[in-house]
Amino acid sequence: MNKKTTRRTFIIGSLAAATVASTKTLSQQSNTPQSKLAIPQSMPERLLGKTNISLPIFGLGGAGQTPLSKSGKEREAIALVERALALGVRYYDTAADYGPSEKYLGKILPDYRQEIFLNSKTAARDRDGAWRNLERSLKRLNTDYLDAWQLHHVSFESELDQIFGKNGAIKAFEEAKDQKLVKFLGITGHHEPDVIAEGLQRYPFDTTLVSLNAADIHHPRPFASTVLPVAQANNVGVIAMKVPAYGRLFKPGILSGMEQAMGYTLSLSGVHCCIIAAENPEQLESNVRVAQAFQPLNETEMKAIEQLTVNAGEDGAFFRQWT
Repeated sequence: MNKKTTRRTFIIGSLAAATVASTKTLSQQSNTPQSKLAIPQSMPERLLGKTNISLPIFGLGGAGQTPLSKSGKEREAIALVERALALGVRYYDTAADYGPSEKYLGKILPDYRQEIFLNSKTAARDRDGAWRNLERSLKRLNTDYLDAWQLHHVSFESELDQIFGKNGAIKAFEEAKDQKLVKFLGITGHHEPDVIAEGLQRYPFDTTLVSLNAADIHHPRPFASTVLPVAQANNVGVIAMKVPAYGRLFKPGILSGMEQAMGYTLSLSGVHCCIIAAENPEQLESNVRVAQAFQPLNETEMKAIEQLTVNAGEDGAFFRQWT
């Protein structure tokens, strides 16, 4: 038995409730009589780039201001995910470094595995470290595959050199995809858009998760004008994060609410969906209602929102310091 087979056998054998990956698309699965998501999918949907999978424009973030990433909050986290499922949320984002997030999600999502899109990430830049993260993620999430696996917060060109170098993390990514432990590969970042754009040019990633909000255009190095054109040229699925900048864009004198924040980001050309964390089910419901009512903004409306964020400054880009 070769090394790859041994590793896959070990991973699958260690899962208590492993499920078999379906060959159907998510949109097909959600309409089957066996579907556990009983309510209609009322949010607008878009194809996630070259994945050719149709997903609602809003997904649930697994870190930040949410019980999903906080120890001792299992009951609250499970209640939040249960409400998300009932509301038709199908994209769930987490990472190896998000505290108990994967463990919490693994307690409820397996029953809905074929109907959701589950994404996790690794901050490891080497092959062996990435494999260790993936093995732990699959075990904690109680699944035998990820819909997408992403390189977490890539911030510097030197990291790209390591990732794509000898024994770099990309080797683990390709091996995991070959073994059908992951379906799609991606790269994420909230620090330097040039680095993400270069990553998309170096490798045919399926997805990218980047910071995109209404204040981004005022930053000296904006993600929207740097990453989105490259992603579109390569049909990469784009997921937006930091949409309300942890709520800082809702301070007096900036944006009036999520309608403007989400409306602006989802109206950027090339964005397919966004992920936003929620502190509680009520906040989640409010965000879902905004997504359900979403209509693309025209150029005049976009410019008006950009004008509101001219003086957002650090409130709109504090996360750019994270590496």
